[in-house]
Amino acid sequence: MKYKYKVNGLDCANCTQKLEDSLNKKEEINDCVISFATGMMTFESEYDIDDHELLSFMQSIEDEVTIENLLSNITHHEYHEEHKHDHEHHHDHECGCHHEHKLHDECGCHHEHDQNCCGHYHEHVEDHRELANAIKYNIAGLDCANCASKVETEIKKQSYIEDAVVNFSTQKLMVKAKNDPQLLDKLQAIVDSVEEGVTLSKEDDKKEYSKPKLFNLKENIELVEGIIIFIGAHLFTGGFSTFLYLFAYLLIGYKVILKAIKNIGRKDFLDENFLMCLATFGAIALGDYNEAIAVMLFYAIGEIFQGYAVNKTRSSISSLMDIKSEYATIVKDEQMIQVTPEEVNVGDTIVVKVGEKVPLDGKVIKGNSMLDTASLTGESVPRCVEVGDEVLSGVVNLNDILYIEVTKHYADSTVSRIIDLVENSASKKAKIEKFITRFAKVYTPTVVGLAILLLIVPMIILPNQSFYIWLYRACTFLVVSCPCALVISVPLGLYAGIGKASALGVLVKGGNYLELLKDIDTVVFDKTGTLTKGEFEVVETSNDDLLEIGAYGEYMSNHPIARSIVKAYGKEIDSSRIEDFKEIAGKGLAVVIDHQHYYLGNEKYFKELNLSVLQPKKIGTIVHIACGDQYLGYIVVADVIKESTIPGIQDLKKAHVKQTVMLTGDHSIVANDIAKRTGIDQVYSDLLPQDKVSQLENLMSDEHVVAFVGDGINDAPVLARSDIGIAMGGVGSDVAIEAADVVLMSDDITAIAKAIDISHYTNFILKENVTFTLIIKIGVLILTLFGLTNMWMGVFADVGVTLIAICNSMRILYKKS
Repeated sequence: MKYKYKVNGLDCANCTQKLEDSLNKKEEINDCVISFATGMMTFESEYDIDDHELLSFMQSIEDEVTIENLLSNITHHEYHEEHKHDHEHHHDHECGCHHEHKLHDECGCHHEHDQNCCGHYHEHVEDHRELANAIKYNIAGLDCANCASKVETEIKKQSYIEDAVVNFSTQKLMVKAKNDPQLLDKLQAIVDSVEEGVTLSKEDDKKEYSKPKLFNLKENIELVEGIIIFIGAHLFTGGFSTFLYLFAYLLIGYKVILKAIKNIGRKDFLDENFLMCLATFGAIALGDYNEAIAVMLFYAIGEIFQGYAVNKTRSSISSLMDIKSEYATIVKDEQMIQVTPEEVNVGDTIVVKVGEKVPLDGKVIKGNSMLDTASLTGESVPRCVEVGDEVLSGVVNLNDILYIEVTKHYADSTVSRIIDLVENSASKKAKIEKFITRFAKVYTPTVVGLAILLLIVPMIILPNQSFYIWLYRACTFLVVSCPCALVISVPLGLYAGIGKASALGVLVKGGNYLELLKDIDTVVFDKTGTLTKGEFEVVETSNDDLLEIGAYGEYMSNHPIARSIVKAYGKEIDSSRIEDFKEIAGKGLAVVIDHQHYYLGNEKYFKELNLSVLQPKKIGTIVHIACGDQYLGYIVVADVIKESTIPGIQDLKKAHVKQTVMLTGDHSIVANDIAKRTGIDQVYSDLLPQDKVSQLENLMSDEHVVAFVGDGINDAPVLARSDIGIAMGGVGSDVAIEAADVVLMSDDITAIAKAIDISHYTNFILKENVTFTLIIKIGVLILTLFGLTNMWMGVFADVGVTLIAICNSMRILYKKS
C-alpha cells in the first residue's frame, strides 16, 4: 500500500535527510522519500500504518514536524502540541491521544473527552450540505472543526441571516441573506468576535499566494529580547555583566542548544546545531562572550534569511503550478451549485464562466469560446473550442460561457495528474543529489575530526603554543563544516528546474530524468501522432473534377481514407445518386453513381481490371479511379506532417542531439518520404511493436543515451525501455503517459529541445553551487588553519554561502526560454 503525507516544519535539508534515513530503517516502511523542496513524504508498506505512531517516531528525531495524511485527510497538528510539552499534565482519551487538560491556545475550547481535535469523538459533525442560492465566501484561519461550528452558530444567531453553513474541510462559508453591500464586513465582525485571525473573502476573489514573511516578531521574540539584553550588557561590568551576556546567549541560542542536546540523546549529533554549540561554548570558555553571542546571533539571522529564501523559492514554484480550480459549478435541477471538483461525478454538467479555470476534463455540450492553455502547454496563443470538442482541466475560459459534460473524475483529470506528477517528481533523485547526500555524511565527521587534530597536533609538534589560540581556531573550523549549502541547494535547484519545465508544458517525473535529459544524443520518434497528425488529408489529385467522384464513391465507406476524401470535397452528398455500393477487401470498391459504373482502389485492384494507372508526384495512399473501362486518374491521401515537426527536429540538432531516428510500422516508401521532408537521419519501417523494442535496444547497445517519443498504447513498451521515455500528453493514451518519464502537454516536439536546455541550465547552476560552496568552505578552512579568520567568517561560510546558493538556484525559475 502506498502512503503519502505532507510534512510541515522541515527547516533543514540535512535534518530532512536524517529523518528519511531513520524511516527507511524501520522494518514496516519501504522506499521512504521526503522532499525538502516540496515537504512531500511517500513510502510503501504492507502494514496498516498508524499516523499517531508514525508522527511520534518522526518527532523523536525532529520534534517540530507535523504531518498531514494526504490520502485520508487526517491531520495531526494537535497531536504535535502534545509532544512539544511532555512535562505538562495530559489526560488520556479513548482515541489514544493525550490532550492537555486546559483551554486550547488557539480555539479557546476545552477539548474534553467527547470534543477533541483528533477527529474521533467530535460532538460537532461537520455540515457538508449545500445551500441553494447561497452567498459564498472563502474562510481562512480556522484551526479545528469545533471552531468552525462556533463561527457557524454565532452567524446563525443574526436576525438578517436565514441560514449558514461553515465547511471546515473546504474552508467555505455559505450564507442565505438579503443582498447587502456591507454583508462581508458584518460577517467579518462576527467572526472576529468569535475567532481571532480568521478572515473572510469573496469566493470569486483571485487566489493569491501568501508572500513569505522575512521576519515574524511573535516567532522570534526571544531573539529580539536577547539582542536588547546583549546591548545592555555592555553598560555594566563585573559579574552582573557576565550574567547578562550568558542570559543573552541563552535567549538567542536556546533553540540551537536544545536541538543539539536532543540529538546527542539520539546519538546522531554531527549537525550544525552541535557544531555551533561546540564552537560558541569554546568561545565562552575563552571568556570571549561577545564573540560567542555575536556568532550565535549571526547564525540565527542567517537562518531567518535562509528560511525566507527557501519559502520564496517554494512559493515561486507553487505559483507556477496554480492550475487547480478551487470549485466547480454544476447544473442540478435547473440550479447552479458550487462544489469542490472532487465532488463532481462523470456525466455531470458543469458551467465555466469567463475568466474561470476549467475544473475537470470534459466535452463541450453548449457554447464556444477561446481557451488560454498556457498553464498546461506553455503556449501563449489561445485555442478555440466549440460543441463536441474535448477540454482539459486547468485551462482558462476567456470570452464566453461553456457548458461541459464531465468525462473523468477529478482524481483522473489532467490537473490532478499534473499536480501529482510534479509533487512526486522530487522522489526520484538525481545522481548529483545522491552524491551530495553521501558526501555530506562523510564530509561533516571528517571536518570534525580535523578540528580535533587542529587543536591537539600543533600543541604536540610546535613549541610554546597557546592552547586558547588553537582552541579558537578549532571552534571556527567547526562552524565552517556544516554541509547545509550543498544539501539544500541541490534538491531545491532540481525542483526549480522541474517547476520551470512544467511552466513550459513539459512534465518531468523526477530529478534523475531532468539530469539525464542533458546527456541525450539520440532521439527516436514514432511517426503517427508524433511527427504526423495521424489524420489523413488529400494532398494531390490528377484532376480537380475527380474529388466529387471520389467523395460520392467513398461516401458509403467508414475507412479513414474514405472519410478524408469526403471531408476534402466539403459539399453535401446527395445519397440518391449512389447505387450498388460494394467493397472489395484490401483492394477497393465498385459503385454506381448517376447510373454509371465506377471503380476506386489501389494499383493491384486496377491490374485485375486490366487498367493502366498513372503514378503521382506525391507519396501517400493512392486511390485510382475509373469509369467503366476508362481510367480517369488518382487521388493521393497522406498523413500530414505536424507544423511543429520540422522546427522541432531543427531545434534538437541545435541542442547537440547527434542523431534523430524514426521507428514506424508504415511502408518504407511513406516512411522515407516523411524522413526526407522532416530532416530525420535514420528510418526503420514496417515494424511491429515488438520490433520497435528490438531496434531501440540495438541503438542503446551502442552506448547512446536514447530518448523515445511516442503517443499510442503500442508505444508503452518502447517508452518504458528507453533511457528517457517522452509521451505526447495532450493526445497521448493514459498507458503511454504512465510509462513515460517526460510528458509533453502541448504535443509539440519543439518542447523537447526546451527541456534539454533547462536540463543543461539546471545542471550548470547545481555545479556552480557545489563549486562555489566548496571553494568558500575549503578556503575559509585553510585560512582558519593559519589563524587568518574569526568565527564571523566561519558563520558566513556556513549560513551566508547557503543563502547565496539558494538565491542562485532561484535563477532557474526566471530563465528566459
